[in-house]
Amino acid sequence: MIQNVALVSEVDSVSPDWLTMVAAALQKQVTRDFGPIWDVKATVSAIERLEDVPLGYWPLIIVQEVKDAAGYHTDQNGQPFALIEYGTSWSLTASHECLEMLADPFGDRLIAGQSPKEDQGRVEFLVEVCDPSEDQAASYRVNNILVSDFYTPQFFDPVTAAGVRYSFTGAITKPRQVLPGGYLSWHDPVGDHWFQQTYFGASSTFRDLGIFQKDGRSLREMVDALTPQTKRLSQLPSDDGMLSNAVVAMTSSAPANTSRADQWRSQIDTLRMSR
Repeated sequence: MIQNVALVSEVDSVSPDWLTMVAAALQKQVTRDFGPIWDVKATVSAIERLEDVPLGYWPLIIVQEVKDAAGYHTDQNGQPFALIEYGTSWSLTASHECLEMLADPFGDRLIAGQSPKEDQGRVEFLVEVCDPSEDQAASYRVNNILVSDFYTPQFFDPVTAAGVRYSFTGAITKPRQVLPGGYLSWHDPVGDHWFQQTYFGASSTFRDLGIFQKDGRSLREMVDALTPQTKRLSQLPSDDGMLSNAVVAMTSSAPANTSRADQWRSQIDTLRMSR
C-alpha cells in the first residue's frame, strides 16, 4: 500500500517554490533512504492550501508556532496529521515528523527489546524513529536540504554486531543508544510504568513517567506531553554549522541549476521553432 502525505503551509513566509523543494527532498528521503529500510512506500506532495489537500492524504502542516515545538496527532476521524513549527530549519522538523508518521501512523506502535536500565528486563519501546538521534548534529542533507537521521529496525537488536547499521547516517553505533539531544521511551510491563532515557544535558538520565491512563490520546502524544523541550529544532540559529553548511551548499548549486534551466529553455525553443 502506498501512503500519500501532503506538505502544506499555513505560513505566508513559506513560498510555493520552497515548499515544493522541501517536499521533493522528503520524497527522495522516503523513497531512497527510509522506505527500503522500514518497508514503507509513500508519496510526499507540496500543496499550497489546506483546502486543496485531497481526501485520504495525511497532512504535514506548517504553522507559525507550536506550543511544544512540534506536534503529531490524529484528527477527529482518527487519521494522522502533524504540525511543523516554522523557522529557519523547519525542513528538519518536517522530515522528523514525516518519517515518524510513516513508521507509526497512529502513535501506538511498540517493539519489544532489552531495557537500557540494568534493573529491568524486556520492555516495550515506543517506535519514534527519529528521537534518539533527533539533534541536528546527526542530521544530513537531501538535495542540499536539512533532514533528520532515523534509526533502523536493528536499533532494537539484543547485542552490537559488526557491520550493522543502527541509524541511517551511522551516528547511532549500537542498539538502543541515545545521542546528545535525543531520547528514548518505553513501557515496563512489570510495574506498568513508562520510562524514558534523555540526553538533554551533560549526560543521559533515566526518568520514570509513571502509569499512563488512556484518555483518547495516542501513546506518542502522552509521552511527548511529558518530554521537556530543550531545543526547537525548527528554529536553529543561522550560524549553526549544519544549517549554514546546507545554506552554502544550496547557494553554490544555484548557478548550475540556472545553467541547466537555460539549456532546457533553449532546447524547448529549438523544438518549438522546428515544427
